[in-house]
Amino acid sequence: MKLIHQYIKDYFGISTQNLEPVSQLFRETRLSRGEELLRIGQYSRDLHFIQDGLMRMYAYNESGEKEITQWIAMGGSLVTEFSCFMFNSPSRYNIQALTECSLFTISKENYDSIGQQVSNWAELDKLFVAKCFVHMENRIFSQLSMTAEEKYRKLLAESPELFQQVPLQYLASMMGMSPETLSRVRKKLSS
Repeated sequence: MKLIHQYIKDYFGISTQNLEPVSQLFRETRLSRGEELLRIGQYSRDLHFIQDGLMRMYAYNESGEKEITQWIAMGGSLVTEFSCFMFNSPSRYNIQALTECSLFTISKENYDSIGQQVSNWAELDKLFVAKCFVHMENRIFSQLSMTAEEKYRKLLAESPELFQQVPLQYLASMMGMSPETLSRVRKKLSS
């Protein structure tokens, strides 16, 4: 099975017979390391599946002097600024390639046209958005309820490769802790 078919099936639940026509709505996009996919204030009506590489979604604190990493996405992940994509509003985040990246990209226009090819698209789309919402709820709950050590252990268990490829300051920010706290936690657990 083609990788794009797998993503479409996994994320949207589209049946096997509809995979090929829906996959034709995507285009391949490549980004160089450090290249920005989206900047704060820009508009983008694209949704992307990361084929390979790492991307970081980040913004700045209220004073504008500190970067806050909202998410680091890797191969197999979806990346977009949902308010941009769904409501055509200006981006609240920057999205940057941390490594060279290959993406499967679909425009909002093509995304909306899936309903012409998939009879139960309205239901599938609703489930997709609900899954995204639940994922975000779970992430927020983890951020609020877990200790720094628990957050570190969870991220290390789920995505150990991030610790080899991503600067620790970005991981610390994504987990809601300072780089110094992350260093203390790592040192404590490696002892």
